[in-house]
Amino acid sequence: MTKTTEAKGALNFQAGDKIAIVAGSGRLPIDLAESLAARGRTPFVALVRGEADAALSSYDHEEIEIENFAGLAPLLKRNGATHAVFAGGISRRPRMSRLKPSLALLQLLPRVLANISKGDDGVLRALASVVESYGIKMVGAHEIAPDLLAPAGSMTAAFPEKSDWLDLESAREAALAIGALDIGQAAVAIGGRAIALEGIEGTDGLLDRVRDLRSNGRIAGKKRGVLVKCAKPGQELRLDLPTIGPSTVTAAHAAGLAGIGVEAGHSLVLDARNVVSEADRLGLFVVGLPSTKRNSA
Repeated sequence: MTKTTEAKGALNFQAGDKIAIVAGSGRLPIDLAESLAARGRTPFVALVRGEADAALSSYDHEEIEIENFAGLAPLLKRNGATHAVFAGGISRRPRMSRLKPSLALLQLLPRVLANISKGDDGVLRALASVVESYGIKMVGAHEIAPDLLAPAGSMTAAFPEKSDWLDLESAREAALAIGALDIGQAAVAIGGRAIALEGIEGTDGLLDRVRDLRSNGRIAGKKRGVLVKCAKPGQELRLDLPTIGPSTVTAAHAAGLAGIGVEAGHSLVLDARNVVSEADRLGLFVVGLPSTKRNSA
């Protein structure tokens, strides 16, 4: 019998519990699966078709189309899940013309329609509430692998200069403002003011845009600058926490930025060792900013 050892600070799962990962794109679903497997809790993985990494198919899994989101809760229940976590990105929204009519869809649609005006966060909450109506407890990635949470303070050899702190504060204020509108979680500030905000294209697209602004001379002469990511005000912290990884560091450097700030305790740092080594190699700082007071969700 496999011995189960829970990570320090992680949820205390019971012997018969089965954790399901609803896996979109990116590294987070892989990190969660590996963390669970290392503790003797091999997960079930619901792979969102066209999004999830093929490496996750080595686990017990089923694929689900984004257009069949109403079938998610029955799929998880059928596979014995007692807990579920949403992890990873989804690059597109369901095409309404391809939705599969079902009783599950009829049950879910009223909740989705009631929350759609609240943006992606509202839709995720609606989907999570349906999953929980099947007796499956929703949990956050940080509750499964708390070591992924960003610590407070500097994580790198480089440290913000005095001017960088002004940029960090400006970018954080901008990120919180767009977060309150459920637009995004990140902003870039240079020279003490926000110059670019995250939209539907995500953080990678935001940093590509800043890189293009520099190359096109739109912010010529403006040196340094920072990226800040923080959770949305009132955000359901079990869903869609802001995340950075080594590729974020590489893209921030390509955009000419001096460093990255993330909200300590409310942001995830994936592959933290390589985040730090890549930042140190490129001379960037990565710093955990004090948590912002927010309404509990």
